[in-house]
Amino acid sequence: MAIRKEDLYRMVESLNSEDKKAAFDFMEFLIERSRNQKPKSWQDIDELENDSDPLTKEEIKQLESKEGYISGEDAKRDFGIQVDLP
Repeated sequence: MAIRKEDLYRMVESLNSEDKKAAFDFMEFLIERSRNQKPKSWQDIDELENDSDPLTKEEIKQLESKEGYISGEDAKRDFGIQVDLP
């Protein structure tokens, strides 16, 4: 399916500022994915020390909620993310 640049421009122009930022971030992700590169921000996260803090009550509540929760594995599959493990 061929997409005209003009249609993409029109769609982006119709978004509010906050949604334009989300569209920009997603486009960056798609470009990096198409080049088989891990985004720099993910590399930075990989270099952080592990978090050993216990979950807060709010985090536990979110994890136990049936509304909109998906596992990390589901998210990776849905977004076509591959994680290279050492």
